[in-house]
Amino acid sequence: MKSRIWTIAMAITTLLVFGSLTSKAMGQQRPPQVQEAQVPCFFIFGDSLVDNGNNNGMLTLARANYGPYGIDFPLGATGRFTNGQTYVDALGARVYIGITRPARLLGFQNFIPPFARARAPREVLRGVNFASGAAGIREETGNNLGDHASLSQQVTNFGNVVQVMLRYFRGDTSLLNSYLGRCIFFSGMGSNDYLNNYFMSNFYTTSSDYTPKAFASVLLQDYANQLAKMYTMGARKVVRDVGRADRVHTLPAG
Repeated sequence: MKSRIWTIAMAITTLLVFGSLTSKAMGQQRPPQVQEAQVPCFFIFGDSLVDNGNNNGMLTLARANYGPYGIDFPLGATGRFTNGQTYVDALGARVYIGITRPARLLGFQNFIPPFARARAPREVLRGVNFASGAAGIREETGNNLGDHASLSQQVTNFGNVVQVMLRYFRGDTSLLNSYLGRCIFFSGMGSNDYLNNYFMSNFYTTSSDYTPKAFASVLLQDYANQLAKMYTMGARKVVRDVGRADRVHTLPAG
């Protein structure tokens, strides 16, 4: 099992495909064609690169629910650490603004909600974003900035969501696992374990406790352990970082 988990990479490099539809004959916007979602749900684990509001209610310096964050986002400053969309937004939702039609790879009609406000069974069926700014694989990573949800906490939060979903499936774990088995799981972690841990010798002791190679090995082991927990909860298709954005690794049974 662990040898298979090890093949999952620690991040994803994704493509943003943008285009616009205009009617040359009438000079008006054409009505968008409805695209069905390619998978039933999309679950996201990560840090500030994909956080979409989970840190808003936390006591932390790693917050982005104020300007100028969100100046190019239709909902304003939502907690995304960017002026507009994150790359998992581009992967998942399909939202029409003006004459711009972002081409969403997974085809969801709306953005995946943050865990901080996604609770109802029907609401979480299409996925949840668990990412937290400043988070890392290591528990202590990001403590220099304040509160956050580490990878292990995000996995625990996923377990809580699975229990909520189980109520929707009337306690049928087999049916729920079949549903989750068709979903996509994104996990992008690791940079903060260096930026807000290993390289901050005035705050952490990890650089003196581990050589660079030993620290990388520890991170991979911790990461593999969390992915193994996700597997036991139903995660099967996890995005891999292999230098391309169209590769998905399916975790085999066993």
